Amino acid sequence: MSNLIKNTLIASALIASGTVAEAAGAFKLTSPDIVEGRPLAMAHVANVFGCSGGNISPALEWSGAPEGTKSFVVTAYDPDAPTGSGFWHWSIANIPVSITKLAGGITPNNAPAGSVQVRNDYGFQGFGGACPPPGRVHRYIFSVYALKVEKLDVTPETTPAVIGFMTLANAIGKASITALYGR
Repeated sequence: MSNLIKNTLIASALIASGTVAEAAGAFKLTSPDIVEGRPLAMAHVANVFGCSGGNISPALEWSGAPEGTKSFVVTAYDPDAPTGSGFWHWSIANIPVSITKLAGGITPNNAPAGSVQVRNDYGFQGFGGACPPPGRVHRYIFSVYALKVEKLDVTPETTPAVIGFMTLANAIGKASITALYGR
């Protein structure tokens, strides 16, 4: 197995397991669009693979970032996808420290200045909504990571797993909301 594949799998597993310290109640992620443990609205469901949702990213807001935060990364990840490595629905890096919320409907054209959105596992840049195979309900983990660096050395062609690897190497805090969706 190549080192790139090994590192990708390790990064995916670490992010899914939540190894970055989540400060005791200090760093919080909230959303008017998604609620912890509740189903995603159809607005946040994909419009591919037999799903017919709005494919709109939810609004997110965070507060209480750890001291020393210099930038943020936001991800949306399905650890239950039957791929062996989960499914990345969204990765947006290099969000300036002055930004503490993302409006709903973020695209590569209206993302915060200086930020970078990479291709999701559907193969296009930006947010890709939930669309699990029929059967069991999947978890969709929306996370914001506080980083100790101003920028990650990434481009829109960087894979979400590499973003994850670089994020964990520089994270000083993490806050998440887990929503559900099944069909």
